[in-house]
Amino acid sequence: MTTVFTKIIDGDLPGRFVWADDLAVGFLSINPLAPGHTLVVPRAEVDHWVDADPALLAHLTSVAHAIGEAVRTVYSPPRVGLLVAGFEVPHLHLHVFPAGDMAAFDFANAAATVDAAEQDGHRDALRAALRDAGHSAHVPA
Repeated sequence: MTTVFTKIIDGDLPGRFVWADDLAVGFLSINPLAPGHTLVVPRAEVDHWVDADPALLAHLTSVAHAIGEAVRTVYSPPRVGLLVAGFEVPHLHLHVFPAGDMAAFDFANAAATVDAAEQDGHRDALRAALRDAGHSAHVPA
């Protein structure tokens, strides 16, 4: 069965993309833990992270690192969170988000709704930071 993430990747559902390459994409979460919360998702549908090829996991981590640097540049948080949860959508994804403390990792604190204009602003700011860091080839127009 096609996951909601595959539908976003394929353009069947909207997504605010900050990264796209042959193996992975990065797009903003619709229920962010914090402004700029980005999901790094492989194009291939893999349910559990331990079922992924180690080379794919390495690539996802590399993409998460680049996005994490952009998050740090844009939001200046004390920490940048990285989390693999895997319960909501059966499609491997890494959460990258600004984190001020351990409460930032609690999905009970995630936003239930988001303002579209604010999300567009977060997307644009992260894209600009990624371009400035030399990742233009992977930043959608």
